[in-house]
Amino acid sequence: MAPFAIALLLGILSAFGFAPFGLWPLTLLGFGVLYLPLARAQTRWQAALIGGCFGLGQFVLGLDWIAKAFTYQANMPAWLGWVAVVLLSVYLAVYPALAALAAWWGTRRIGGGGATMALLFGASWAVCEWLRGTMFTGFPWNPVAVTMIDLPLGGAARFVGTYALSGLVVTSAGFILILATRPKEALTRRTIAAQENIPAVIGIALLVGVYLVPALLQRFSPPARPPMPKGPVVHIVQPDIGQGERWSPQLAAQHLATEQALSGSPDDKPRLILWPESGIEANVLEDPVARQQVAAMLGPKDVLLGGGESPIRDKKGDEVEAGNSIFAIGYGGQLIARYDKAHLVPWGEYLPMRPLMSAIGLSRLVPGAIDFRPGPGPATVDVPGFGRVGMQLCYEMVFSGHVVNEAYRPDFIFNPSNDAWFGRSGPPQHLAQARLRAIEEGLPIARATPNGISALIDADGRILHSIGANQSGMIELPLPAARAPTLFSHLGNMAVLLIALLLGGLAFAARRYKESFI
Repeated sequence: MAPFAIALLLGILSAFGFAPFGLWPLTLLGFGVLYLPLARAQTRWQAALIGGCFGLGQFVLGLDWIAKAFTYQANMPAWLGWVAVVLLSVYLAVYPALAALAAWWGTRRIGGGGATMALLFGASWAVCEWLRGTMFTGFPWNPVAVTMIDLPLGGAARFVGTYALSGLVVTSAGFILILATRPKEALTRRTIAAQENIPAVIGIALLVGVYLVPALLQRFSPPARPPMPKGPVVHIVQPDIGQGERWSPQLAAQHLATEQALSGSPDDKPRLILWPESGIEANVLEDPVARQQVAAMLGPKDVLLGGGESPIRDKKGDEVEAGNSIFAIGYGGQLIARYDKAHLVPWGEYLPMRPLMSAIGLSRLVPGAIDFRPGPGPATVDVPGFGRVGMQLCYEMVFSGHVVNEAYRPDFIFNPSNDAWFGRSGPPQHLAQARLRAIEEGLPIARATPNGISALIDADGRILHSIGANQSGMIELPLPAARAPTLFSHLGNMAVLLIALLLGGLAFAARRYKESFI
């Protein structure tokens, strides 16, 4: 079988580590075996194509949920969804191609064998994954690190962040292959100190550092929250409203009644009630009566946080754009604060090249004739009685290092989302990435979605309670405490450069050892 076909199949295999499958050993196996055709590539173009085919397989399976979004837009045929998945995957595959090319070329340039290539591939993967999340507005969905979210290794994200952790995982897969295929006699006590075993020594040290140290830190570190948390009560509402009925004016009153019923009745304790993205369908920005109707179930100490739209009008009063917003509404309909989403979804919340796309009959995947206008970026809002709340709307949560206003650190992050058009795999993938953000920043996260998956996540990325897909319900729990600012919260994605330099330096040091993969 041609090496490019093998790489494509290995990429598909590696994607089974992402949610909803969660088979992380297959991710390590896919990357580990990928080193074999990559090391045997004869030209830089072969190396790049091997990496690109691997990425293509990984992205096509990992992004299958995008095809589902096209079924909600009458102006787009459903089959076009799979065309979009493949085309997007072809573009995203450029980044694994660049990572593979850099590792292959670097190994040829400085000399060395399997250890050198494994270290360089991890370094280049970390940088290229960061580039994927940055270039052309960025699309960092499904970083490799997220496959490790349920292992102690996932906790390392609080030190190095997502992209650098992805690089360490990719490098570790190479050293697992080196150690697994090494002759047994080469690892005896008598020969372990020999120079020819230096790659194995590096591999063992790296694997201990990447897999064992996080497990020990998790075992002996203090908990992120006290056993009996005393924070304010958050009340997360999931009304089970599907994408097909969300925008129906005839059902707006029914949707509001459902959300209010799930919000419960006021009592003596203050409640922070959390509704999903688009949970507020009325124009609460401009209509005080609508705000009062939405706030009818609030008590004097309660506050509602929920997603809705903010009309943006021209001088004539015509609506020309809108903000995708989070509103903080208090007792009696008082508008306390508003946050506008900054990182908008192309084709979902705005139509790129609108004049051209409209002329050929294409439109946004989310219903609406006008585009959203981006807000200024991560914000922390003071909510009376509940402290500092960080706001991140839906897709914004996947951008590592860009979810918190570090100048005014919040106590927790509210992440309303509408995952109803993400198919079967999109919601659990989105949730897994939110858990990574919690670990990176040391902050709890509360997610509210129309029909799943809503969850309360602690500062260690653990799910305290969740409501599954296509279910109606609520979560009422005390808010878990935040951790102290993490190392990553100080470094940000400078950690990518530091880990890449560390791995690159080790690769240069290992260049004298010519051991190959098998």
